[in-house]
Amino acid sequence: MKLKNSGTRRSKLKTSVSKVVDAKLKAALMLHKQGQLEQAEVIINDILRYQPQYIDALQLLAVIASQRNNLLEAVEIFGRVLKINPDHAGVLNNRGVILAKMNLAEQALESSEQALAINPNFLDALNNRGKFLCQLGRAEQALGSYEQALAINPHFVDAFNNRGNALLKLNLFDQALDSFERAIVIKPSFVEAHNNKGNTLMKLRRYKLALASYKVALEIRPNFPEVLYNYGNTLGRLNRLKEALESYAQALKETPDYVFLYGLWLHTKMMICDWSDVENQILLLTEKIEQDKPLAQPFQLLGITSSGAIQRKAAELYVQVECPASDVLSEIPKLPKHDKIRIGYFSADFHNHATAYLMAELVELHDKSRFELIAFSFGPESNDEMRQRMAGKFDRFIEVSHLSDKEVALQSRGLGIDIAIDLKGHTMDSRPGIFALRAAPVQVSYLGYPGTMGAEYIDYLIADSTLIPETHQQYYVEKIAYLPNSYQVNDSKRVIAEKMFTRAELGLPETGFVFCCFNKSYKVTPSVFDSWMKILKRIEGSVLWLFKNNEEAVSNLRKEAEIRGVDPDRLVFASEMDLPEHLARHRLADLFLDTFPCNAHTTASDALWAGLPVLTCLGESFASRVAASLLNAIDLPELITSSIEDYEALAIELALDTERLKGIKKQLADNRLTTALFNTALFTRHIEAAYMEIYRRYQADLVPEHFYVDVGLLR
Repeated sequence: MKLKNSGTRRSKLKTSVSKVVDAKLKAALMLHKQGQLEQAEVIINDILRYQPQYIDALQLLAVIASQRNNLLEAVEIFGRVLKINPDHAGVLNNRGVILAKMNLAEQALESSEQALAINPNFLDALNNRGKFLCQLGRAEQALGSYEQALAINPHFVDAFNNRGNALLKLNLFDQALDSFERAIVIKPSFVEAHNNKGNTLMKLRRYKLALASYKVALEIRPNFPEVLYNYGNTLGRLNRLKEALESYAQALKETPDYVFLYGLWLHTKMMICDWSDVENQILLLTEKIEQDKPLAQPFQLLGITSSGAIQRKAAELYVQVECPASDVLSEIPKLPKHDKIRIGYFSADFHNHATAYLMAELVELHDKSRFELIAFSFGPESNDEMRQRMAGKFDRFIEVSHLSDKEVALQSRGLGIDIAIDLKGHTMDSRPGIFALRAAPVQVSYLGYPGTMGAEYIDYLIADSTLIPETHQQYYVEKIAYLPNSYQVNDSKRVIAEKMFTRAELGLPETGFVFCCFNKSYKVTPSVFDSWMKILKRIEGSVLWLFKNNEEAVSNLRKEAEIRGVDPDRLVFASEMDLPEHLARHRLADLFLDTFPCNAHTTASDALWAGLPVLTCLGESFASRVAASLLNAIDLPELITSSIEDYEALAIELALDTERLKGIKKQLADNRLTTALFNTALFTRHIEAAYMEIYRRYQADLVPEHFYVDVGLLR
């Protein structure tokens, strides 16, 4: 009896302790719900002193660790639980979520598979498995996981939403839209589904409908940074830049280090020429990039810094986040040597676009006995003049906008493409994910993006020695294929309209020197504008003829001129015009003033083709040396300066010395068809020689290396 009584007392004591522990856990859960993580953690640790194997307490401790971003600690705690109960499906599922946050998607997938082996109908695990498969680039398999979950619960809104995301990755936009809309029908307040619906409509270029979807999301959750970011992007596409800026600013207020947002906000400010505190903002951005913070897309750096080191760092950070190298597809086996080198040109711009204007004649002149040309077009389907001109000149012209990155890469591999040429880089509508999967054994960046891609899967960058001196090679991940003369291809068939505009027709004064710059407004920096205003002050009666990108930029530039003591009416703004007429109106300008750190590119070759001299200032980056490359190729190096002071002085000198300027214009006219810049046939031989050297090195199993095209071997 005594032993029995003792056991009863122990049993009562155990029950009493259990009740206390349960009460403490309830208190910890309440504190956790209220966001008081530290107090909740104190109570949990107290519980674990009494019951170190109390699974519910350990789980809550792991959740708190993950909320504090102590992900390794959370995984370790989940591991302790699994030692106690290896078949705890809930813990296996939760561990997978944490592993995915640590970018350990393979391990996360394994954890969710283990949970499903225990409970095949575990909805959260099915949903998470789909997310992990998407993270691994296996969106097709992810769809199966979501379908399995929806077969169990046809009203599982998270599965509909995530299924939509998988379809979006596969470029199945209409099906994705349907999936998001079905989620919204079930749960009208599902803010993420409204946001994702907007993302899909953006892909479909239905911008006004996308805007409406984001508006609904913001009515549900007004300060949701992701939606504010997307809403701003849509406003930008609609050229409602001031409103876009406000949306970005609101998102930054909520999340100052939101990925790539600060750079976008600053770039948008530059687009409308809002220069309030811009120098400090640029300094802050570059400092944060140096600290490895991914706050700007690479393109946004081109107009605000000439630093090759900063541009490379920004590109590498972007690639790590958005399009890292993928091993979803197997390595491409060594391709046999073909009779013709198979070149794949990848772009969204095979239509009336600057890229097509530059390279149309190159496609026509390629040596079809040596090269087989395949175009992969992922831009809008079009039947405009440039599409009609270019499409028929490729051996194959393939529309791939409806295909996923993986499908495009597989199609390229299936066609045996030897060299894949990315004509977009890090510009709007680019698809670097295709190249992250390896579309070809050798991949090359050319023309579309003036800088390093920052990606190990891009082997070469086509450039010239003006753009990238050997001392600057450290700023580029790629190896440089150096062309003679200039890197930039041109079309010697570009038509200049015969129409002779009058000054009055274009809003120019009847007399006075006309400086012009038709670059986009984001390239106009405060320091460049300072120089321009100094030049106008020195040249009485002169005007500055600029391109009208948006009304806000016009208004702000006029205000900035007035601040600098220049009559705002001396700024004249040109509206958009068809290319032949646009080229023709250059005849009314006297001197093109370039911008820096981002030069005129196609805009500079337009001016030179139309007979208008371009004055530039040489910087450090690719983008700040393009105009110099063009001027060297047309044998006018005297228009290249190396400092702001020299730039200003030469502009003033040329405006005052009419005979000297007349001589430069005559030299330009004489050189136009006798030098390399507009000799498309010569350029074609040069770039083909580069392709042949790239191919030779590949066939010889040589790793990519810097090289110069040997002009002597072209004969």
